[in-house]
Amino acid sequence: MQSRLPRNAPVWLDRLSTWLEPFERSFGHVAQRGAFRRYLLGLLSDSRRKSMSAMWERVHAPGTYQAFQHFISHAPWDHARIWRQLRASIPDRTGVVILDATSFPKQGKQSVGVARQYCGTLGKVANCQVAVTAALWTGARAWMLGAALYPPEAWLTREARERAKIPPTVGFQEKWRLAVRLLRHARAAGFRITAVLGDAEFGDNRTLRQYLQRCRLDYAMGVSSTLTVVRAGTTHAEAVRSIATALPRRAWRVVRWRNGRNRPWKAQFAAVRGTPATRWPHRRAAAIWVLFERDLGATPRIKTYFVSLPATASLRALVRLAHHRWAIEQQYLELKDELGLDHFEGRSFLGWHRHVLLTALAYTWLQHERRRAGVRLPSLPMARAVITEVLTAHFFVTNPRYLETMMKFRDFHRRI
Repeated sequence: MQSRLPRNAPVWLDRLSTWLEPFERSFGHVAQRGAFRRYLLGLLSDSRRKSMSAMWERVHAPGTYQAFQHFISHAPWDHARIWRQLRASIPDRTGVVILDATSFPKQGKQSVGVARQYCGTLGKVANCQVAVTAALWTGARAWMLGAALYPPEAWLTREARERAKIPPTVGFQEKWRLAVRLLRHARAAGFRITAVLGDAEFGDNRTLRQYLQRCRLDYAMGVSSTLTVVRAGTTHAEAVRSIATALPRRAWRVVRWRNGRNRPWKAQFAAVRGTPATRWPHRRAAAIWVLFERDLGATPRIKTYFVSLPATASLRALVRLAHHRWAIEQQYLELKDELGLDHFEGRSFLGWHRHVLLTALAYTWLQHERRRAGVRLPSLPMARAVITEVLTAHFFVTNPRYLETMMKFRDFHRRI
């Protein structure tokens, strides 16, 4: 069934055009500005795949596919500058920052950064790319703040660099270092970060936690069960899994919480104060909460978090903060499944980062529209219906002979 276009579709499209204008100033040539708009339309279109070739079939205009590809992989424009513009354009300036290492499964071995490594999307070691991302979550909506590809060391040899056009200035950086860089960008952009969230891949890293402590940023991080803690009032280190299993029944409480508008969840939680053993007994060591979550299944599993909220924080406050991380999963549903964040099939380091930036721009515009008071929230099917109308009109404008043919068919139908 064809989607019914909203009556305010022309105004909606006019706002999209106006919103893109400041970003177009970063492109020095009219051909780049045209390719920029076509790429954004392609990401918002009904193309099932958001690879360059698939989008080209939906948005092609006078020009060549090679020029379209050149815009992403080789043309001289500064994607870091546009990221700064994007962050400055975000109207919500306060919230938690969610760090994540997301993976893009790949079949071949030629895409930049692909290696056999842990793939969170598949839940196992597999052939994939991995990217570190940072998102702002306000409690009402999410905004993408930055992304960086994680290239394994095998991609930093001379041969691999030449193949993927990886600049010599790009050295090996662990995922937590990439996360710190994205956090610095967010702070430089003037966001008021109330806390930082992440899974155990980030929570297990002592240096990252120390960085957050120095910046006076609260955090709620998942951690592995093998990490050790010195509980308040004791002098010896214990693995957090040992602490969890030794807690008395009365230490556990059932807490209910809600992720956005989803149905309520509930689980058992317990929390103790302590100091990560790698920091104890250093005089600057900071006490934190060790939060345990136990599901209500027949064979309950236990998750552990380090939460740096004050000692006066309630158990419910600890749970609420730790579970804000669900928002990144919702964001990826649109970024990956709908906007094609993981559909890039190019092989260059620069092309990958530019594709991800333009995907973030498309997502940011949708979030801007959803934020407008009294305006019908544009679903992606609705956005695609409008974009399809635009592409159809654009096709007939740029190919007038087809319009003439359609007019003849209309006159023929009237005569019948």
